[in-house]
Amino acid sequence: MTATGLARYRGIISDWDKFSTTCAQPLPTTIRSNTLRVSAHELQLRLTEHGFILTPYPEIPALFRVTPAGIGKTIEHWLGLFYVQEATQALPVIALSPQPGETVLDMCAAPGGKTTQIAAAMDNRGLLMANEPNGRRQQALLSNINRLGVINAVITAYHGESFPMRMSFDRVLIDAPCSAEGTGRKTPALRTGATLATIRRLAGIQRRLIVRGYDILRPGGVLVYSTCTFAPEENEAIVAALLAVRDAHVDEIDVPVPHAAGVTHWQGTDFPAAVARCIRIYPHHFDSGGGFIARIRKPER
Repeated sequence: MTATGLARYRGIISDWDKFSTTCAQPLPTTIRSNTLRVSAHELQLRLTEHGFILTPYPEIPALFRVTPAGIGKTIEHWLGLFYVQEATQALPVIALSPQPGETVLDMCAAPGGKTTQIAAAMDNRGLLMANEPNGRRQQALLSNINRLGVINAVITAYHGESFPMRMSFDRVLIDAPCSAEGTGRKTPALRTGATLATIRRLAGIQRRLIVRGYDILRPGGVLVYSTCTFAPEENEAIVAALLAVRDAHVDEIDVPVPHAAGVTHWQGTDFPAAVARCIRIYPHHFDSGGGFIARIRKPER
């Protein structure tokens, strides 16, 4: 019988027992300093005065683990001095490496964690397009952009797979809608894994998103495709689908945390060797959530 749920990944996760144990534990609270408003050091001093204990992540600048609970009720939160953000979810923007003065698209932007992180990396200089087609989710995106003092962002409302081709970008982030199996530590209902029907439905959307994101890159531009799920159908298979129809190059990814390589074989299907340059983050790697990141470059003409 074919394994279902998270058990279907037993063959591709080397330390299965540690993975399973960590998945069953509560997710630590982490925050990202909003360097558009405050330095990480100043934020740490202010929150320590309120009785919070902030433990920095040495590998990820501006990120802290926080105890006890209640950090979201502080005046510093409402002033936009930090964003409550799962540690793994800070990595796609690090892989994207946006620079001041560039033109950048966050194709699936709500609720705004990665958008505001991109703006901070750009020092509010250049053009950042934050795209979100869902009107209700746009409200959260707009709220976070305003709260964190982002002034170089424009919100658009296109379906990502039909984003206008008349525009082009230096960098594109596609943090794709996915089955979210990697978020099980904060959403216990997902600890049993997603259904295959859900995974297959989302994979169809993801294939269209990555092709459109690649097509609106400028020559030499960089696209980062990320998810918070474990399913190869939503991860390596999506990158492989792009490589089959476009002359794309998969870059090595330099992130400063433990990770696993992308898988090149899954349930009878072989993926191009290049997908091994993608990375998988499992919850036990550095006590966070799960995720997948691919960094793709469009060749210069």
